[in-house]
Amino acid sequence: MRQGTKGFTGAGDAGAGQDGADARTGTGAGRVRVPARSGVRGGEADAAPGRDDAVRGEHTHGEPAAVLPRPRTPVQRSSVRGQILAALRTALVTGDLRPGAVYSAPVLAERFGVSATPVREAMQQLTLEGAVEVVPNRGFRVAERGDRELAELAEVRALIEVPVVLRLAATVPAERWAELRPLAEATVRAASSGCRATYAESDRAFHRAVLALAGNDQLVRTADDLHRRAQWPLAGTVPGPLGRAGLVADAHQHTTLLDALVAGDRDAVRSLVGEHFAGAL
Repeated sequence: MRQGTKGFTGAGDAGAGQDGADARTGTGAGRVRVPARSGVRGGEADAAPGRDDAVRGEHTHGEPAAVLPRPRTPVQRSSVRGQILAALRTALVTGDLRPGAVYSAPVLAERFGVSATPVREAMQQLTLEGAVEVVPNRGFRVAERGDRELAELAEVRALIEVPVVLRLAATVPAERWAELRPLAEATVRAASSGCRATYAESDRAFHRAVLALAGNDQLVRTADDLHRRAQWPLAGTVPGPLGRAGLVADAHQHTTLLDALVAGDRDAVRSLVGEHFAGAL
């Protein structure tokens, strides 16, 4: 989905609030409309007094059921929303969605080639996550973060993850740690590519796998949410290939930590996890 996020710069507030723009970008695709019938108002059939089912607009024996045409393609509203959300998250990490900039749902929808509804829903989810904020009558402003917020996120992540990893280091057998080797090596390859979005995904996948060994789903979800937020760029920065060295160094900490866990070297594990979160990207 990366290609769908390029060129966000300059989206501004053009088209904000123009729900009519949905018609240009695909709104209504796949919708099924029922032709108006005599005696039908607001989608509710005229009903004889006392017939509760008719009052609710439900089918009655005196009215044939409407035959609706089958959509040409399966309706996957949630899938579209999920894909848009993933693309927007990628754009946040790469800086294609610039901190401080305001973007409207209709304009972003036109760039994605979809209606404004799934874009608006995805943006509302990002609002709950703290990535953007609503600007009335304009759209959504990307959050601007400073060094202090990044340091606070790293501290909270350390408070959650470090004790868990240290406890797991004393209880999880070496063979279980060895099973995570492919994920650790994947972070190194992702970092070497210089693509921050690719590295962000593989980095979180490795951390999720480590924490999953604790058997606490709430812990994994909470830590992953904090981790995702820590990956958004700071205000005034433009992530790119110049950050490759930092990504590679961070990725190699994964393999070094895994080596210590497999070897059962708890002192090394303690030192490594502290170092990893102190320089968390």
